[in-house]
Amino acid sequence: MRWILGAAVLLAIALVFGLGLMVYAMYALIAVILGSRLLVRYWLMHLAGTRHVSRLDVEEGDEITVGITLRYDGVIPMPWMLVEDLLPRHAIVTRPPALEVQGKRLFLAMLWPRSTRLLTYRILCNRRGYFQLGPAVLETGDVFGLYKQFKMIAEPEFITVEPAIIPLEGFDLVSKRPLGEIKMQSRLFEDPSRIAGVRRYQLGDPLNRIHWASTARTGQLHSKQYEATCIAGVSILLDMHPDSFPAKDEPIRSELSIKCAVAIANAVQLMDQQVGIVTNSVDAAQRMKYEGWDFDARTRDAARKSAGKVDRDPRLAPQKVRTRRGAEQFQQIRHMMARSEKNEGLKLPSLLLEMHSDLPRDATVIPILTTVTPEMALALGNLVRSGYVVTPIINCFDEYEFAQGAGMLLAERMVAKQLKSLEAIGQICQEQAYPLF
Repeated sequence: MRWILGAAVLLAIALVFGLGLMVYAMYALIAVILGSRLLVRYWLMHLAGTRHVSRLDVEEGDEITVGITLRYDGVIPMPWMLVEDLLPRHAIVTRPPALEVQGKRLFLAMLWPRSTRLLTYRILCNRRGYFQLGPAVLETGDVFGLYKQFKMIAEPEFITVEPAIIPLEGFDLVSKRPLGEIKMQSRLFEDPSRIAGVRRYQLGDPLNRIHWASTARTGQLHSKQYEATCIAGVSILLDMHPDSFPAKDEPIRSELSIKCAVAIANAVQLMDQQVGIVTNSVDAAQRMKYEGWDFDARTRDAARKSAGKVDRDPRLAPQKVRTRRGAEQFQQIRHMMARSEKNEGLKLPSLLLEMHSDLPRDATVIPILTTVTPEMALALGNLVRSGYVVTPIINCFDEYEFAQGAGMLLAERMVAKQLKSLEAIGQICQEQAYPLF
């Protein structure tokens, strides 16, 4: 528009002063400007793009291939075009990035009439998450650089990167229910449905413990011995409120919390025990569905409002997988953890207040916390006073911070464990945890 306005002003001056050569030049310039606009619009009108992704559900460490097919059905050659495939900023700014691009996602090419062009690059998935690939932004213009225009092509695809499964070297976090399927190292309870052997009668043994067949065979009283067993079911309580994660530790600490939850869920599932999870995170897929991706911010205010909505979700409903047995339990938990994001909705005390009735009493409650506050300790202490076995895990590296948080939890009769690093996940559940009182 500025070029046309300038040429019109110069044309008017040339006409006033009778400058014939300048009048001719201005007519030619205006013709070139209008012709360039028509050509660029023609090129973009006859250009379309589609996206192809090799896999949409992957695991950490997997590599995928992304392809963009450009189809141009015009009859006038397109001298140049610049195509950039967009990726979410939070997935590429960290070191190492969550999505590591191998190759180029910025292409400069020329298209001949009725031609097709395939643009490909690869992505290495280094971190779990739910990521948007695309859309692609295409830029083209005339050869003089007088007019450029942009177009969004190749609608986005969404990939889910599942968190890696870290095997635990032992699992001794057990509930205090006296009947169960897991043999304990410490004989706190005995399961009368599982006979471990026979011993001589001791003063005080009840009559229902006497093994009458051995007594008749030997002529002396013998009593039954039972195996010490318990239920190893777990209800994981994961805190994903942004205030719980210091900015200097992100995204390391939030990823450690999720990896720890997945590792515990996998270990319990392998023992064929009940497992479930409750978290105040938000589902990234639901957030994107609510916000959408196809917004066109034509003004500064619209862009600012759109940017302000990206990381917020108005829903306050927590995510959960009910604690129960089943072959599908772990896959549901893992898939939910892959798409979980920090959410400013419910804090941990409010989450416990809402989900208290969904926590079975015969399963150990394992809260995974990064920051411990007096309100959190009091809310978890109410679970202990209600009869639950609670074994908190504090996700922090500093010993002093752990001591502060563990002290508040110890005052509420809970012995906390420290999760210092990724390597510590394998040993996080080796020791047995019992109430102090």
